[in-house]
Amino acid sequence: PSSAMRSYALLKPEIKAIYMQFYKATYGKSVLDDKTKEFVAIAASLALGCKGCTEGHLKKAKKDGATQDEVSEVIAITLGVSAAAIVDRSDIANFHLGGLFEKDA
Repeated sequence: PSSAMRSYALLKPEIKAIYMQFYKATYGKSVLDDKTKEFVAIAASLALGCKGCTEGHLKKAKKDGATQDEVSEVIAITLGVSAAAIVDRSDIANFHLGGLFEKDA
């Protein structure tokens, strides 16, 4: 997104307030420490393609003590799960097409 863009510009203020309350609650006291939460957020941001989210959560992870090796591992795991999801979706599509591209026995 452009730095000139206003985030949440198209949301009604009351919906934005509800969202922000929920978002802040996810960063409240819980069983996960803040660094772990940022690792989850980085993975989700990458998987969902949110550039601004990824950048923000990388900054927060660094602030929370994340190392480059840790972030690299989070990215590798996200890459592996994302690749598996593509294989899964293609397998399901092929199955629903009656094994259109099954190997000959």
